[in-house]
Amino acid sequence: MSMTLYDSELADRVRPMTIQNPKNMPQDDSNKPVYDGPSKSQVKRDMHDLLDLGKAVVELSRDQVKQLPLSERLEDAVLLAQKTTSREGRRRQIHFVGKLMRDAPAELIRQQLETWANGSVEDTRAMHRLETLRERLLGSDDALTEWLSQNPGVDVQSIRAQIRAARREQAANLSLQPGQEPQRKNFRALFQTLKSVPKPSDTPPEPSSD
Repeated sequence: MSMTLYDSELADRVRPMTIQNPKNMPQDDSNKPVYDGPSKSQVKRDMHDLLDLGKAVVELSRDQVKQLPLSERLEDAVLLAQKTTSREGRRRQIHFVGKLMRDAPAELIRQQLETWANGSVEDTRAMHRLETLRERLLGSDDALTEWLSQNPGVDVQSIRAQIRAARREQAANLSLQPGQEPQRKNFRALFQTLKSVPKPSDTPPEPSSD
């Protein structure tokens, strides 16, 4: 018996639809989103870094802490850590400070700490340079002549008088008896004088004749 056109259309209507992705078939994972966040080890390193930063802040002076961009809650936590005397209590408080550091501008704080640290290092180096210069000036007239040529704005008579006084002071200290206190008044005054002399880079330029 041949199928009529009506029967053919009816068969097409009742033909079951193909299931696109049945549950029991493997799925294509190529379009699934890939997690690209920080790894657990990176998160752990970040936490340790914040804890170390918190420790560094706690070691600062109170005035320095006040200058940092800290929230009121974080600042109070830091100041409390500074006041805590017990070892365990201080450790717990520092951990709390490190936890609060997660919401703080850590990079700005690190930059300020670095500025203070480098400034202190440079100040120390400058002091050592002045001490070395003082020893050279006290030990050699040639060193004084050379230094004066490099600093033409210095009061020559005043600096020479200070050096002579410091030299006499040194000589007198060599003859002190045991228990006698050495004198360093002129020695210290010479250092302060050298410290007050501007470096060549600090000297203002000559006014233009134009």
